[in-house]
Amino acid sequence: MFDFFNQNVLITGAAGNLGQAAAEAFFAAGANLILVNRTVDSLEKAFPQWADAAGVGFFAADLTSEDDVAAAAGKILEVVGHIDVLVNIAGGFKMGDPVHKTDLKTWNFLLSLNAQSILLTARAFVPKMIERQAGKIINVGAQAGLEGHKNMAAYSVSKSAVMRLTESMSAELKSQGINVNCVLPDTIDTPINREAMPKADFSKWVTPADLAQIILFLASPAARPIHGAGIPA
Repeated sequence: MFDFFNQNVLITGAAGNLGQAAAEAFFAAGANLILVNRTVDSLEKAFPQWADAAGVGFFAADLTSEDDVAAAAGKILEVVGHIDVLVNIAGGFKMGDPVHKTDLKTWNFLLSLNAQSILLTARAFVPKMIERQAGKIINVGAQAGLEGHKNMAAYSVSKSAVMRLTESMSAELKSQGINVNCVLPDTIDTPINREAMPKADFSKWVTPADLAQIILFLASPAARPIHGAGIPA
C-alpha cells in the first residue's frame, strides 16, 4: 500500500515493540532505515536479520542527552545526508504517586524521556529538512495525555507535552513543506503490558502492527494535507 523506496526513515526507540513493528513495516515498503536506540547491542538483538543488510543502519544514542543526540545526528547525517521521515517512538511509562508526593526523579525522568527527546531530535534533524523544504515527523503521544489521571500526573503531563510540541512544530514548519503529526495510542498490546494486566481484555488493545500502519500513513504523500493532528488509536 505504501511506497518509501529510497527514502531515509529514522526511528528512535527502534528496539522496542512499536519500534520493531514500525521498522519492519517501513522496510517492507522499501525504505532505508536509520534505527536508533540506547545501545547498538539492543538493536542487534532486536533485528538479527538485518545485521549486514544494505540500507539499514544501527546507531546508539541517549535521547535525553543533548551531547549524545548531537553526536549521533552528526554520524547519521554524514552517512545518509538527510532524513526524509523522523519517527519519534522513544519514550516510557511509569506509574507514580499523587501530585503532592511526586518526586523530582520520576518527574524529570518522564519529561526528559517522553518530551525532551523530541525537542533534541528536532534540533538535530529539522534544520536539514527546512533546507530541503521537505520532511515528515511523526511523534508518539498517548491518550493519557488528553487528561489527567490518578497517580499518573508526570506521565500524563509528559505525553501532553508531546501533543503541544507536535502542534507547535506543525505551526512552525508546515509552510516549509514539513508535516508534523502524532499518534495517540491507548494501551498497546505488548508482552510487558499483558504481564502487568493479565485480566484485561487484550482484544481491545491496539497492536504495534496496526499502529505502525498509522505511522506509515502519516509519513506518506496521502497525509500531505494533515498538520498538527493527534490520531487516536
